Amino acid sequence: MMELSHSLILNEEALQQIPEPKRPVFIFEWLRFLDKVLVAAQKSDIKGCQKKLVEQLIKQIHESPGPPTRKLIGRCLATLFNVGDASLLFDTINKCNDTVRNKDDSPSFLQVKLAAISCLGTMYQHLGRMTGRSYEETVHILLKSLKNAESQTRCEVMMSMEKIVSGLGNAATSVHKDIFKALRHCLTDRVMTVRCAAAKCLQEMLKSSPFLYTSDLETVTSLCFRSFEGSNYEVRCAVSELLGIVMATTQQASHPTVGKNRLPTLEEVLNLMASGFLRGGIGFLKGSAGEMIKGGSSVSREIRVGVTHAYVVFIQKLGGSWLESNLNTILTHLLELVANPKAVPTHVDAVYSRKCINFILQSVLGRLLGEKAQASACKELVRIIIKHVNEDSSAESSSKDNSQDTALSQHVLVCSLQQLGSLICVLDTTASTIVCDPSAGIIESVVSVLVHSSSAARLAAAWCLRLITTAVPSQLTPLLERCSDRLDALKSSPEAIAGYSAALSALLGASRSTPLGIPQNRGKMIFNVAEDLLRSASQNSRLSLQRTQAGWLMIGSVMTLGSSVVKGLLPRMMLLWKNSFPRSNKELEQERHRGDAFTWQVTLEGRAGALAAMASFLMHCKDLVTDDVVRRLLSPIESALVMLVNVGHVFKSYGQHLKACAAMVRMRLYEVLSLLPPRSYEGTYNSLLRLLVAEFTLTENPANTTTSLLRSLCHANDSIILGFWLQDTDHKAIEDQMEPNRKLDRDNLQPNSASGSGSLEHDHTALYKILKKGEFVPDPLPLGVAVIDMSVVLFGLVFPVVAYKHRLQMLDHFSECIRQAKATRQEAVQINIFTALLNALKALVETKSSLGSEDVRKAAIRLMLGSLNHTNPILRCAAGEALGRMAQVVGDGRFVAEMAQHMFDKLKTARDAASRTGHSLALGCLHRYVGGMGTGQHLNTSVSILLALAQDINAPIVQLWALHALSMIADSGGPMFRSYVEPTLSIVLKLLLHMAPTHIDVHQCIGKCLTALITTVGPELQGNSLSVCTTRSSFLVACAIMQDHSDPLVQAEAISCLQQLHMFAPRHVNLTNLVPTLCSALHSSHLLLRRASVACLRQLAQREASEISAHAISWAKENSSFPNGAKDTLCGNGLEGAIFSMLDTETDIRLVSDAHDTLTSMLQTLAEENVGHWLQLCKSVLTATELISKPEKEDTSEVDNDMDADDEARFKASDESSHTNVSPRWSTRVFAAESLQRIIHACEGKDVHFDLGLARETKIASGGDFLVLHLSDLIRMAFMAATSDSDPLRIEGLKALEIIIGKFSKVPEPEFPDHVILEQYQAQVGAALRPAFSPETPSHITAFACQVCSAWIGCGVARDLNDLRRVHQLLVSSLEKLHKGSNSSVYNESASTMEKLAILKAWAEVYVVAMNNKENEAQKSDANKDDQESLLKLVAPELSLLSTYWLAFLKDYALLSLPPEFRSQLPHEGGAFYSSDTMDTVRKFYKDTWPPVLNAATLWLCNGGFEETGRASIPNLPRNLHTYVVQSNKSTEEINADYFHLVFGICLEALCSPYSSSSVDYVMICLHSFIQLFSHPLPSKILGQDSQLSIELANVLHRMLLTRESLESQLSVMKVTQLLVTAHKNFIESERKKHLKELAPANQEPKDLNSELASLGEGGETGVIAPEKSVVFSILENCLCLIVRQLPQISPSLASSTGTVVQNSKCTKTITEESALLILAALKVAVQLPVLCSYAASAGVASIALHLIVGVLKEVTAEQITSFHSFVQGTLDCLQDLCSSSMLKNVASRKDWISLLQSGLAHLTHFSKSSMIPADTNDLIAILSINVYITSAPREVVCAPNLRQHCINTFKHALQQDGTIVQVKAISSLQSVFAHPDMVVVGPYIHALCPKLIELIGQFSSELSSQTNFPEIKVLAVKELIHTLKVLVDIAANDKKLLIVGLYVPTLVTLLSDPETSQVSSPSRNTIHQCALQQLMKIGPQYPQEFRTVVSKNIRLKNRLEACIRAAHMGSDAHRDSLQESENRSTIRTSSPTIKLKTDFSNFTG
Repeated sequence: MMELSHSLILNEEALQQIPEPKRPVFIFEWLRFLDKVLVAAQKSDIKGCQKKLVEQLIKQIHESPGPPTRKLIGRCLATLFNVGDASLLFDTINKCNDTVRNKDDSPSFLQVKLAAISCLGTMYQHLGRMTGRSYEETVHILLKSLKNAESQTRCEVMMSMEKIVSGLGNAATSVHKDIFKALRHCLTDRVMTVRCAAAKCLQEMLKSSPFLYTSDLETVTSLCFRSFEGSNYEVRCAVSELLGIVMATTQQASHPTVGKNRLPTLEEVLNLMASGFLRGGIGFLKGSAGEMIKGGSSVSREIRVGVTHAYVVFIQKLGGSWLESNLNTILTHLLELVANPKAVPTHVDAVYSRKCINFILQSVLGRLLGEKAQASACKELVRIIIKHVNEDSSAESSSKDNSQDTALSQHVLVCSLQQLGSLICVLDTTASTIVCDPSAGIIESVVSVLVHSSSAARLAAAWCLRLITTAVPSQLTPLLERCSDRLDALKSSPEAIAGYSAALSALLGASRSTPLGIPQNRGKMIFNVAEDLLRSASQNSRLSLQRTQAGWLMIGSVMTLGSSVVKGLLPRMMLLWKNSFPRSNKELEQERHRGDAFTWQVTLEGRAGALAAMASFLMHCKDLVTDDVVRRLLSPIESALVMLVNVGHVFKSYGQHLKACAAMVRMRLYEVLSLLPPRSYEGTYNSLLRLLVAEFTLTENPANTTTSLLRSLCHANDSIILGFWLQDTDHKAIEDQMEPNRKLDRDNLQPNSASGSGSLEHDHTALYKILKKGEFVPDPLPLGVAVIDMSVVLFGLVFPVVAYKHRLQMLDHFSECIRQAKATRQEAVQINIFTALLNALKALVETKSSLGSEDVRKAAIRLMLGSLNHTNPILRCAAGEALGRMAQVVGDGRFVAEMAQHMFDKLKTARDAASRTGHSLALGCLHRYVGGMGTGQHLNTSVSILLALAQDINAPIVQLWALHALSMIADSGGPMFRSYVEPTLSIVLKLLLHMAPTHIDVHQCIGKCLTALITTVGPELQGNSLSVCTTRSSFLVACAIMQDHSDPLVQAEAISCLQQLHMFAPRHVNLTNLVPTLCSALHSSHLLLRRASVACLRQLAQREASEISAHAISWAKENSSFPNGAKDTLCGNGLEGAIFSMLDTETDIRLVSDAHDTLTSMLQTLAEENVGHWLQLCKSVLTATELISKPEKEDTSEVDNDMDADDEARFKASDESSHTNVSPRWSTRVFAAESLQRIIHACEGKDVHFDLGLARETKIASGGDFLVLHLSDLIRMAFMAATSDSDPLRIEGLKALEIIIGKFSKVPEPEFPDHVILEQYQAQVGAALRPAFSPETPSHITAFACQVCSAWIGCGVARDLNDLRRVHQLLVSSLEKLHKGSNSSVYNESASTMEKLAILKAWAEVYVVAMNNKENEAQKSDANKDDQESLLKLVAPELSLLSTYWLAFLKDYALLSLPPEFRSQLPHEGGAFYSSDTMDTVRKFYKDTWPPVLNAATLWLCNGGFEETGRASIPNLPRNLHTYVVQSNKSTEEINADYFHLVFGICLEALCSPYSSSSVDYVMICLHSFIQLFSHPLPSKILGQDSQLSIELANVLHRMLLTRESLESQLSVMKVTQLLVTAHKNFIESERKKHLKELAPANQEPKDLNSELASLGEGGETGVIAPEKSVVFSILENCLCLIVRQLPQISPSLASSTGTVVQNSKCTKTITEESALLILAALKVAVQLPVLCSYAASAGVASIALHLIVGVLKEVTAEQITSFHSFVQGTLDCLQDLCSSSMLKNVASRKDWISLLQSGLAHLTHFSKSSMIPADTNDLIAILSINVYITSAPREVVCAPNLRQHCINTFKHALQQDGTIVQVKAISSLQSVFAHPDMVVVGPYIHALCPKLIELIGQFSSELSSQTNFPEIKVLAVKELIHTLKVLVDIAANDKKLLIVGLYVPTLVTLLSDPETSQVSSPSRNTIHQCALQQLMKIGPQYPQEFRTVVSKNIRLKNRLEACIRAAHMGSDAHRDSLQESENRSTIRTSSPTIKLKTDFSNFTG
């Protein structure tokens, strides 16, 4: 709108015409336009209107503008004076100063004053020293205005001060002291936003005020500590950044900068910060007198957390290099903090302090240091650990005075161990070097802590071991053995028992996280140890407690190993659980009256441990939890429940300290019950519910403990009103301990929440439980909170299944509990009750259960409505959430209407904020959970009320909740909310323009509301109507306002809104503005903003990857204020490089995932066009170089330089050094290796990327970059990855190498013909593979390397045996693992299985390739025979052993493939390569491996394997394989039959797979295996004998034809079918011969042969074939299926049953090249089927075959006869096979066959008369078919008079078709007909057709004489006539020979051309002449007497013949002379050398 006005001046007339509410938007858009245009304007452009513009802008200051508008006014004024004339500058400053001076305190004037202050700050910031010394007066006025100013003015003044200081820099140092005085007050202001602004101002002053970090350093530090007190998150972030930068500046500043002032040392700085961490501040007489007398007090959590933030900032500012140099100092200082008594006065404080120190260490060590430096940090931590362990040892041996020091040092050990484990876990397998290095002593030092006197230290050491073994799995089994041995050796030490058992539990918990696990027996051994500890617990009372705890802890960890280990231990487990609890009420009663406090403690601990182990069993062995197991478990569970109900007397008798033990038992019981089906313990509901309700209503708990689950049960979107977004910040780990939320009134969300106080000491079972992804240390909550949490969870599961009356009782009881409790306790009870209720309602929804009767409903409503106006916001939220979920459960419109009306009434009358917020949220929740359709009638009222509440400027909290409810309604309303979008949007815009920026949560909520509105409008936003354009414009304006907000959370919401807008209207989102915003946010210090930017980039990259990449680079180049390091990254490597660099520092899982997706999307779009750039990017990562193109050294004087405060300068966190680039970490390199593979796949679409010659040509011709040109880089990157020290990276490197081999192995080298480009990289490939075969390499890497080896050997790159020997030797060495038959002692047996199978698979693939090469070579010349045979030579030495292993593998696979019901048939001891324990684990390995092994085994069997069976003995065969493979009690035939059935069964089972969409590879392998098998006589014989097996095979093949559409697979199916027919044919023939021998021994003639053989073959004597028992029927079904699917018109009814859609009989298909192959294959099978039948049945089957042949011939077109000649000929060959079938020789079937063939002939001669197909096609087919019949069929078939006449007529008709192919084919067919030896058959044809032939040749002769252009088709006809008539001469009787020659010779002479005119004759005339002459010259010598007689009688004929012969001889002599001459010339050129060499070098190519 503004862009079209072509004027900078505000159109005031237009402004007046706009309605009052819309004017602020108009003004704002004008200012946005002005701001954008003025920057690019010239001085001359604005000269004429500058004065007017200044007037208008100053006028707008006095119009009470809102915050966004006043910010723009100031920016426009500054730009105007900067670009234009500055003469009005001072006048404008004075006017603003006057406005600030004004004493008017009215609210209306406040906005004017704020605007003036804001404009002053912006002008000074941008104009700097142009303002002269006017700043003195301005600063004085602003400081004076602070005295009586309210919070908004104070905040605005501070922000303006920051801008003034920033703009003027060193020029304004004279007023810095005055500003500092004001800042000292503002830093402790009661309003948090004022503190933030003051901190930022002071931070800006640092750059030009050295006194702040020299003489006044202590003052500033103390000020910061005071500012932390009572602070919120924003203040802590701002002040900690100030404090951190102050401290960092002291170490960076140079002495010339500070003058005479002394810079503090690092030690002094650290002591200053430590004083804040430990005491809360510095200075004299801090604190009250009482505190001084008591000896000090604990520091407030706000100060401790704030100082923690500051430590991180301090170290980050100094950078990674500085940290490396001072690593020992920093680590020692930080860890000593937790050893100070003031840091750990209580357990909770100790936990919090440890978390703070761990947070600092994790933030700096994990992000700033590279992997090498992190390894150094590990060594430093080990030194600290050893030091404190030694102190503990000395303390134990000395007096008790050192006990306090030991108690304090435990915290140092805990932090050190946790950090050590975290670092090693981050390093992953790259840490193996340092972990395995004895000099580093990592394992030794950690293990030494396991016997420490402190439980916390022992647990931390155990957890550290778990992290170490997760990172370096090779250490897991050795550590298990070591700890087991030490536990056995130190059984008398309670510390050793506790420590080593904890270590064993943690290590077992780690085994799930390792790729290869632990040996199967380790779990059983540890279980035995645990069982011994439990059994011996009562033997020594001093150790009873530790042994009991240790035993159950280890048993619980054993359960995590899964069913394979636990299954065998389950009976013993059941017994242990049974014995841990009283077995009857009598025992329970006896137990109550005996024992003491210690006995009860041991008993309760033991039962808690038993229940914990039970819970672990239920969690990790779900498949073992049968109904019977559940029934048996319920006995101890019920006993525990009864005990807990009656345990009260124990506390009275033996002390309250046992309550903790009982609480632990209760928690474990709840956990177990929550894992069981609620119905299974139905009988215990009464006592259980009493226990649960008492638990969370705090009936017997004096503490006001609250559950921690309420936050998770509230809707995720509600976090905006509760402040839970802190969970999504980088500081979550320490901010959790801050109870106050971020509201101004500082209400507590959960007053006694244990949030953030989690520690490993609270629950030892966390050692083996699964850790949340992204976390390094478990933090189970304190027992008091944990038991309430579990009770709440269990209540939710049980509530849906209890009776309605019990529900009512509980709800009434809840109300009573709330009523009786008072104050804080009431609040705690309410929180627990609502959490339980929410959990129950959620379960009701999930189970679709009813809430209950009306009474239950009313009771629940009373409970909820009573809390909607509670003072605690989380309770109001919970009540609203519960009401919404209840409406969802009830599902009654009337109930919803009542509730909605109640909310309306309350909101209309309520005046207090709590009531209005609670009821607003409840209204939103009703809409959220019932949906738009269920609440449609209330929509209008709801929206109108909430819009009114959202405008209540006096209550921001009400605005917040109302806007949140509004966004919920918009989200759920869908299209129904569309009509409310415009009014809501106008209110939203109004709020954005006028809401104070300090209300960040309201702005966030506005963003959520905008997102919901955008979604509501949806794709409609793309429209161009006026209303849509206005709406879209409003959305964009709202987004712009939020983007310009100073708070990162609001900016994140703006990005989310723009992302949503881009989804629906991508054309209308300006990427030129959006992409720079996203780039600047990428390195923000706020996680939410980084997340939002990367998520938005992820969406943009999917559509507009190239655009965003271009925008990012251009913005970085244009933006001069952009930080150098990040700018180089962005300019050099683009946006993708910047995102890659993020991966090294980011730890947030969601952000990293989005970054990966963004890079992948960009790669898939851009990599193909810019291969070099992406490969260089991956290369820079993989080679571990910096992503910055030109790294610059750190400049310590940077602090003194002026820095621009532009938003765009925030591309990185806050300072360049805060994100020091480190070498890419292993995880980033893994992603780079994956990206390398994606780049190759992205280039697959274009051949030029994989053709070196073409790529070079294309690059020269048109430029461009291609993958093949970077092959050396590809190989190098794959090599580096494959040989790295990171296991995941090695796997990806090997994958990349395999892909490269697959893609480039066939690419030729243009410069060296017959060579490929990969040949030059053979050494690199071998070197990349070699490390993977070293003994210490994990099995999964070796397994993958074997796969790459086979790919390399089989690809054919290596041309010489010696070239392959390196890689081949690796595979040979791997065979040792098979020879020994040994399993790895470090990893699980399944890992060894995986490795062995990979070796077998690799060898199998090599063998298959070798055999294929041999087969291919056999079909070619022997030129390169030696080269090709070399591959087979490599395999041959190992073949005898390999074949045994392959067959053993196949037997394993066959057994493992059996269904579960046949599990009992499996060998008890396991198979050849697996044990019975690992059976379930290894199935997937066998499934991945079997196809190539099957292929290889089949090839071996069919190439001599069957013959070698039982002959060769295999040396060194492992014992477990000997009995498995070598079957001494079977004959060779039986063994071979077993092998056949094994291979056959596996193939058949695979082809029966229900997943027809599976890869076609294994299908082809199975089919080829069948072909190999059945081509061998032995399997063919077995198959031929077994009809049932054949039928099964045929049925499976039929399914293959229906489900696999590929040509290759269907042809293979028919090949298998063909071999199946051959097998049965051979079998029947052998049976007939055998029968004949039995009937006629000693060469006697049998009496009745036909009757004796009639029963052989299918159909027997009756000729009836039973379909279900017939092989012929099954095969015929396959043939029909295939043919009918290709030609449905042959049988439309059958076509529908074979899967071909045929709507009607007219549906037809034409024959294609593919279908021709398939049809012919089917016909060839079909015509052989009659042979498999008995005599009686053969004709019936033959009739089907004949019908198919005739039907196919009908469909052949004239074009196809020539184009598909082989198909037509093949079909005719099938017809010939039928006509000449052996069945015709048998008397029994001859008659039927003759009738059948006659009907076929009749059909063929008649269908042309009635068919709609063109006549020439039908005649042609008829002619060809008749030819087949006459030449092949018996005389009886073709001599039937009527048929013969039809055939003769067909020939006559064909001969009359002059000049057609039909005529030609008819003549050529007569040639073979006349040559038939049976004259009875041929005679009639000769008599009838010879005259016609003579007539034809005469006709052609006359045409030759008269026509100049004789058609080519007629030339063919003449030539065929010549040959056909020659046949007549040959067959003529001797007495008629002269007559026929007399006719033939003159005819030929007439075809000769005149020798005198032959030179000018046409080519066709010459062709005929030559043909005739050749025949004449042949017939003369053949029949000399007859020829001489005929020629001598006709002188003219003789003369002409002689002339032609003479001319022919002359022509041939001339031709011979020319040939001789050319030959002589060539001989001269290539004359042979005079000396003959013994070696022939003719094939030498260099």
